[in-house]
Amino acid sequence: MAVFHCVRVVFVLLFVLRDAVSFYLPGLAPVSFCEKEESEKHTDVPDCKSTIELFVNRLDSVESVLPYEYTAFDFCADEPEKRPSENLGQVLFGERIEPSPYKFFFKKNLECQRVCLKSYNTEKAEEKAKLDFLKKGMLLNYQHHWIVDNMPVTWCYDVEDNQKFCNPGFPIGCYVTDTGRAKDACVVSADFNDKDTFYIFNHVDITIFYHVVENEAAGARLVAAKLEPKSYKHTNMEKPDCKGPPMSLNNKFNGEVKIPYTYSVKFVEDKQIRWASRWDYILESMPHTNIQWFSIMNSLVIVLFLSGMVAMIMLRTLHKDIARYNQMDSVEDAQEEFGWKLVHGDVFRPPRKGMLLSVFLGSGTQIFIMTFVTLFFACLGFLSPANRGALMTCAVVLWVLLGTPAGYVAARYYKSFGGEKWKTNVLLTAFLCPGVVFADFFVMNLILWGEGSSAAMPFGTLVAILALWFCISVPLTFIGAYFGFKKSGIEHPVRTNQIPRQIPEQSFYTKPLPGIVMGGILPFGCIFIQLFFILNSIWSHQMYYMFGFLFLVFIILVITCSEATILLCYFHLCAEDYHWQWRSFLTSGFTAVYFLVYAIHYFFSKLQISGLASTILYFGYTMIMALIFFLFTGTIGFFACFWFVTKIYSVVKVD
Repeated sequence: MAVFHCVRVVFVLLFVLRDAVSFYLPGLAPVSFCEKEESEKHTDVPDCKSTIELFVNRLDSVESVLPYEYTAFDFCADEPEKRPSENLGQVLFGERIEPSPYKFFFKKNLECQRVCLKSYNTEKAEEKAKLDFLKKGMLLNYQHHWIVDNMPVTWCYDVEDNQKFCNPGFPIGCYVTDTGRAKDACVVSADFNDKDTFYIFNHVDITIFYHVVENEAAGARLVAAKLEPKSYKHTNMEKPDCKGPPMSLNNKFNGEVKIPYTYSVKFVEDKQIRWASRWDYILESMPHTNIQWFSIMNSLVIVLFLSGMVAMIMLRTLHKDIARYNQMDSVEDAQEEFGWKLVHGDVFRPPRKGMLLSVFLGSGTQIFIMTFVTLFFACLGFLSPANRGALMTCAVVLWVLLGTPAGYVAARYYKSFGGEKWKTNVLLTAFLCPGVVFADFFVMNLILWGEGSSAAMPFGTLVAILALWFCISVPLTFIGAYFGFKKSGIEHPVRTNQIPRQIPEQSFYTKPLPGIVMGGILPFGCIFIQLFFILNSIWSHQMYYMFGFLFLVFIILVITCSEATILLCYFHLCAEDYHWQWRSFLTSGFTAVYFLVYAIHYFFSKLQISGLASTILYFGYTMIMALIFFLFTGTIGFFACFWFVTKIYSVVKVD
């Protein structure tokens, strides 16, 4: 549905541009708010709302891969209501958006409003378990994620160099160790000084910034939502005053514990921030935006420069070879030559394990097209962070609908390799790589189920994904394979000899393994900086929005994989080694091995993840990403090398 949604949006865009009228993306249109009295007066303006709802999302931590639902920590819950509808991407990411008891009216300031009172008796096993789980959340620095008007409620505080950092989340609480060391958010206040004690943030000061809409009858738009978490041990639980010492929970305390939750709300008019740019202050303060752009652009220039050098060397060297070979008039002259022309009778010999290679090529084509289209829509702004879950939804639906090109490419190349087991080929294309990914994902989901995490996919969603796979992707793969086998085989510019040519002894640099290992260095060099920010967005729960730059890196990666593979393929052919099919796939596909090594380094050097379950989940999901990246880059290398080999042997005299 996401693809049809995106296509529909494109047609709407074209139609609206014709009439020069602006429009908003579906689901992202602004909402007007007005005071309760104004809302009752302007009954003819249905979009003018007075009630502001605050939604809560799952809680996550940089020290654990396991996210949990808001209700798992026994916070104040709202009366059972229908939760907002979630798309496939939100379910896959484990987002659980629920209504909260924090409700207020536009421009109505509130002071120290009571939400609820939670009591725990440590002598009762059930209540003690809830309190221990709450303490565990504070120990691992789990973060709230609240939403107002489809906008994250941010906690802004000062960091180094007098800069302000706005975090789209705030902690449950913090912990002071038995040695007196304040962890995480406990460093913000000197009052958090008791040893072996937890401090819970049971009060929030919420500030809502709004912008009055000009040239309209009534209403204003919310442009920012900020809060400051605080801890109060209220003297009067029933009528809190938001004063006194912080709410502390000694780790060794036994007995009854009462935790009151309160909040305050203040509305401030901001004439500077417009609704269209209300996310800017969040994105500009994210850690991965405070990067040295000069360093990244320098890396891109280096990659482009190296790519240009590779292309120039290839063209100049190859041009001389072709000119020299085409000037030969006698058979005796040809026999004196050596190099890539001597293997023209073997260069298109079917590779070993051609079935597996063709299946990898089909799956890689499917991933390549899916990635390209997804990044293209992301660059247009359809898959921005404000449109939650849209990125994953678009990617999954595109993958399902791209079964036809996967089946076609796999069948076409398998037929060119001389294969005849077309049923096995199409079945492997439809089930091998997707089956490995689904099996890994299912095992990770079982672990999430066992840990009670909100990221665990519901059984109904698993059935829906299987239905998309078996009922849409598999039939489309069969249709593509049908046309692939029906079409005549790929015509090669030269005939293949019946007797294979003996490959001479190879030097160290032209042997398969060293060439494959060296081939992945240059492609990885052009993505590792961007890879750091992508891993940060996944595992450190930071927003990622630089899709334009990511699309540029994607194009550079395609170019670099192609040129590096072609260069090494040329060297191997000059060494009279004609086994280029698998080697071209593995040369650029080896970039995935560097990706895996970098992910391991990132885990031990950048993350603070602890626990066996979180470690297994990290490496389980990393293996899925590495496999997808292997198929993606390997397919690029093979297609580039196939085009190169076909081109050079079609312009050279071989008779």
